[in-house]
Amino acid sequence: MADPMPEIKHIEIRSLARTALGWPARILFPPVCAGCRRQVSQPGVLCGGCWPKLRLLERPWCPVMGTPFTHHMGEGFLSAEAIADPPPFERARAAVAYSGVARQMVQGLKYQDRTDLAPWMARWMVRAGAELIADADVVVPVPLHWRRFFRRKFNQSAELARAVSQLSGAAFVPSAMQRVKPTRQQVGLERKDREENVRAAFRVPNEAEIEIAGRRVLLIDDVYTTGATLRAATKALKKGGAGAVDVLTFARVLPGDFRADESTTI
Repeated sequence: MADPMPEIKHIEIRSLARTALGWPARILFPPVCAGCRRQVSQPGVLCGGCWPKLRLLERPWCPVMGTPFTHHMGEGFLSAEAIADPPPFERARAAVAYSGVARQMVQGLKYQDRTDLAPWMARWMVRAGAELIADADVVVPVPLHWRRFFRRKFNQSAELARAVSQLSGAAFVPSAMQRVKPTRQQVGLERKDREENVRAAFRVPNEAEIEIAGRRVLLIDDVYTTGATLRAATKALKKGGAGAVDVLTFARVLPGDFRADESTTI
């Protein structure tokens, strides 16, 4: 029998080498809390002060909207929201409630160029949306209008979608949809104004129809607030030939928590 010790020693040496190579970066750029930016042991984690402020959305929840119930309501029981105003998408899920440290993370990604947060936020999204990801053929982000993209230099939804695609193995198709209408920012708008703001704002370009035709699309955004943006985007995808659309976001404004001044997807 071959002596396993040389191979074990080789693995140990490689592990030590990787650790040693990482020392300069950790000294120059020590990992910080994704919420308050205090120094932590490894990248992408929350400190002891911020972790309790993060509300993960867990079952039991509405099978359509993904909004949590206080207790199990029975198989197939729908929320009042899903019954009163059925969405054009099949299912929606979110990783966390949009409050406290989650709100700080969203705003850090969107307004402070904290694109380093996207992979860690995506990990929580993959956990929350496991059943959606299992059925997804392609991952599509909610697009920015080209003028806003030019000013911002990146699309926070695309950063999240790219990371979800890498973690899940589903194809990332960022060009599947365009925002053709330069909408106002949703911040400060009431529900009806948000719906009017994004009406006919999206379309699937002719050359992209082949990539979504008949397929189940996983639509990615950072925050689900009233759902106006995601409903409009879903309608555009289905008009462009998508077989079905599911929605996955990092955060969700829970029913009853909406305020018109919430910072949200634009």
